[in-house]
Amino acid sequence: MPHTADWEVRLHLFEDEGKTTARAVLETGTSSLTGTGTAQRAAGDQDVPDIGDEFAAARALRDLGGRLLRTAERDVEARGAAPSPRESTPYGWDM
Repeated sequence: MPHTADWEVRLHLFEDEGKTTARAVLETGTSSLTGTGTAQRAAGDQDVPDIGDEFAAARALRDLGGRLLRTAERDVEARGAAPSPRESTPYGWDM
């Protein structure tokens, strides 16, 4: 039986005095998950807000991805389909 779904991710970025904070929110229609990330400009760095946005956003998305993997692993375990504890293979991505 075919299945399709549209999930939406919103990325919120906040900067204050060289520190950028990002919040990535996944909305599935039935639940939501949030990941967070930060970036701090070093004292000698040029003030380039886009770079802080990129680092903070990437870290928030990585955090969100980890949370989503852990949710899926708990769901699989709850259905008795895998031994506990279970770890997803990150396929080259550091989690």
